[in-house]
Amino acid sequence: MPALSRASTNVLAGLGMTAAATLAYAGLVERNLFTLRRFAVPVLDPGTPALRILHISDLHMTAGQRRKQAWVSDLARLEPDFVVNTGDTSSDPDGIPAIMGALGPLFDFPGAFVPGNNDYYVPKPKNPARYFVRNKVGGLHGRRRMPWAELAGSMTSKGWLDLTHVRTSVDVGGVKVALAGTDDPHLKKARYAKIAGRADQAAAVRVGVIHSPEPALLSRFAADSYDLVLAGHTHGGQIRVPFGPAIVTNCGIDVHRARWLHQWDEQLWFNVCAGLGTNPYMPFRLACRPEAVLLTLLPRDAAGSRNAR
Repeated sequence: MPALSRASTNVLAGLGMTAAATLAYAGLVERNLFTLRRFAVPVLDPGTPALRILHISDLHMTAGQRRKQAWVSDLARLEPDFVVNTGDTSSDPDGIPAIMGALGPLFDFPGAFVPGNNDYYVPKPKNPARYFVRNKVGGLHGRRRMPWAELAGSMTSKGWLDLTHVRTSVDVGGVKVALAGTDDPHLKKARYAKIAGRADQAAAVRVGVIHSPEPALLSRFAADSYDLVLAGHTHGGQIRVPFGPAIVTNCGIDVHRARWLHQWDEQLWFNVCAGLGTNPYMPFRLACRPEAVLLTLLPRDAAGSRNAR
């Protein structure tokens, strides 16, 4: 083969340096650029006072992530009316004390949670190409289990509701909120039939809580007259085309709705939180900063949604 010209060599060297710099930025900088998104959602019954829901997801917390732990604790300054955690809270079987410490100030507020797939099994290295195979699970046989029951028990002991296949209603600042959640859809553990039925029409708002935003589940919640569904799992794509969509979502939702607030139909809104962490074996984020979301729920007759990113 003919030798590469000096110009070609320089181009290849430049591409290599650019790739290395991008990887360093994604792994050392952006994955630690925690940010708060804010959206307003017109879903309350007319005349209902506004409610603020703090939506956290995919913390993938490990004991040594002190910066993330401090940032999560500081979210208590927002003084939300309610906190919802949509799963994948842990990536460390020994991380429960660190998780409970990080969430500690948020337990001063009422909240609820569901599990994600990584709450059940200890993370392991993965071939990135697997993420392009739609909702592929596999590889669970023999995997070490995470202490999910212990973590869930710790959160419920602090007053948060475990919504795993539960329908209930809560009083939030004098406003009745109907809630329903499922087990993790990604591991095919969701059993919507256990919570099926028309949502409580006496509530001022009806909220569904799931880990992975699967279209079939969104349609079931819509059919049962829920107003809002909260989900996570996608990491917003984690590696995105700058100023463009996600490359992959690792679930059934399309790449253009891999994060943030969208409408499923004329009735149902859903918010996909891009989350605060990553799989510890893929610690990169590009054009997709780690996030929590503060949702301000407004009456349906409010003018505009006044969303800000």
